[in-house]
Amino acid sequence: MVRKKPLVIVTRKLPDVVETRMCELFDAKLNIDDRPMSRSELAAAMASADVIVPTVTDRIDGELIRVAGEQMKLIANFGNGVDNIDVGIAAERGITVTNTPGVLTEDTADMTMALILAVARRIVEGAKSIPDGSWSGWSPTWMLGRRITGKRLGIVGMGRIGQALARRAKAFGLQIHYHNRRHVAAAIEEQLEATYWESLDQMLARMDVVSVNCPHTPATYHLLSARRLKYLRPHAILVNTARGEIIDEAALTRMLELGELGGAGLDVFEHEPAVSKKLLRLAEAGKVTLLPHMGSATTEGRIDMGEKVIVNVKTFLDGHRPPDRVLPSML
Repeated sequence: MVRKKPLVIVTRKLPDVVETRMCELFDAKLNIDDRPMSRSELAAAMASADVIVPTVTDRIDGELIRVAGEQMKLIANFGNGVDNIDVGIAAERGITVTNTPGVLTEDTADMTMALILAVARRIVEGAKSIPDGSWSGWSPTWMLGRRITGKRLGIVGMGRIGQALARRAKAFGLQIHYHNRRHVAAAIEEQLEATYWESLDQMLARMDVVSVNCPHTPATYHLLSARRLKYLRPHAILVNTARGEIIDEAALTRMLELGELGGAGLDVFEHEPAVSKKLLRLAEAGKVTLLPHMGSATTEGRIDMGEKVIVNVKTFLDGHRPPDRVLPSML
């Protein structure tokens, strides 16, 4: 008797090489049209699949997990974070959750550094000036940005991505400062010549550039609150390639409107994919640089993520503990 392959439902289109391998190993139901699944479709998937492979835009909350079928045993997230999944309720139901850590570190750090440069040197504004006809030739005082060499960079969250950003920023001559739940290893701190700040408030008040690189958890929701944002100096630049919910976006928008910040670069938004009209107007005015959540968007990164998903699913279905299991105590 031929053993039935487990049903694995994938919520979005993945790279072809990843989908091909999934079809070889599992009874894979793919999303060829790449249309986001509705809540009712997600519920149906949870009720019928052995494994579901959601992405960071799929909200797998407690209500959906509670209606999962008895055969549903694994949520293999295609993403580094798991703030889109109620890991606690999943554990209560005996459902394992995995993610894809580590593979997006360099890509996200690249994009963070690019945003710092884009805001400081007004790259997006400059690029627009040629096709829109506003550039009439070189001038000594036109489109002046700010030098980053010698400036202080404050990194909020010194995990893999924070450290990768620090390495890049150090090469550009930035002084590295960071706030984290705890010190990084002494050897890393020495290598990066990084200064640790136990107080986030005190660090924010002294930085020229601040980059948000921590995960989104209940503890980091609005970590950069309206009160904390006020500590930033008027010339400071704020960059976020982590999660939009970490910053009080409304408070940040007000500060940008009032000219209380030197600028901001945002790859993520508090209510994405919706972007506030006020932020869009600020982008048109050159006061903020906006990107469509593309910090990890490289071909290599997406394939690496898919391969991690496959390893997690195959290991789990073979009766072993998957390498990237996420437990509630880890959050």
